Amino acid sequence: MLSDITLGQFFPAKSLMHKADPRLKICLTIFSIVLIFAAGNFFSLGWAVLYIALAMALSKIPLKMYLRALKPILFLVAFTAVLNIFYGTGDPLFQWGILKITKNGLLNCLFVSIRIIVLILASSVLTFTTSPTQLTDAIERLLRPLSKLHVPVHDFAMMMTIALRFVPLLMEETDKIMSAQKARGADMESGGLVQRVKALIPVLIPLFVSAFRRAYDLATAMESRCYHGGEGRTKMKVLRFSSHDYCIIGSALLALAAFITLNMVFPPAIVR
Repeated sequence: MLSDITLGQFFPAKSLMHKADPRLKICLTIFSIVLIFAAGNFFSLGWAVLYIALAMALSKIPLKMYLRALKPILFLVAFTAVLNIFYGTGDPLFQWGILKITKNGLLNCLFVSIRIIVLILASSVLTFTTSPTQLTDAIERLLRPLSKLHVPVHDFAMMMTIALRFVPLLMEETDKIMSAQKARGADMESGGLVQRVKALIPVLIPLFVSAFRRAYDLATAMESRCYHGGEGRTKMKVLRFSSHDYCIIGSALLALAAFITLNMVFPPAIVR
C-alpha cells in the first residue's frame, strides 16, 4: 500500500514536459491550480481537465503511475463526495429523515470530486517530470527577489527539495519495517482502532531513528563537501528558456482566454 505513494518521485524520460524549463513547470502548476478552483461550471472545468490531460500525455509517463498517485487520496475524495451529496437545494430525489439527496447535491458531488482528482494529477505532472535538483534551482530562481529582503532563498529551496525527496524514502523505509514486524509475528490488521494504533508503535520508533540517522548522514556528507549555502556557487546547467518553452507559454495564454470565455458564458455548476 505504501508503495503506491508516488509523491516526490521523479521518472526520467525524453518528453516535452521533461525538457521544459522547471521554472515554467512550477508556474504552470500554479496556473492549473488556479484554473481548477476558478472554474464555475462543467464546461470551464472540462477545459481545465483537457489542459492537464494534454500535459500528462506530453509527459510520456504511464497512466498507471498517475493512477497510483490518486490511491492515497481516494478516501478524501469519497468523504468529500458524500458530504456534498447531502449539501444541495431543490426537490429531493431521495430522503431519509433529515438526509436528502437532490440533483444539485449530485452535481456538487461530481464537481468537487473532479476538482480534487485533477488537482492531484496537475501536481503529479510537476514531480514526475522534474528532478529534485531542477526543483531546487527553479524555486531558488523564482524566489530570488526575496533575497533583497535578506530571506535565505537558497536554504529555503534546499529545505523544500530535501523534504520532498525524503517522502518516498520514508515510505519505502516504513514498508520495510512493517514487513519485518509482520515476519516476527506482529498483527497490524486485526482488532479495533486503538489496537491498530498501538500496533504501529513498534513501527514508528525505528522509523524515527532511521529518519534521524538519514538526516545526520546527509548533514555530514554536505559538511564534508564544504557546503555553505548558495553564496558563490555556480550552476552546471544554467536555466534558460528555449523556443518550445515560449510555445508552451503561448498555448497557456490561449487556454486562459478560452477558459475565461467558458466561465463567463455558461452558468455556475454548484448551486447552494
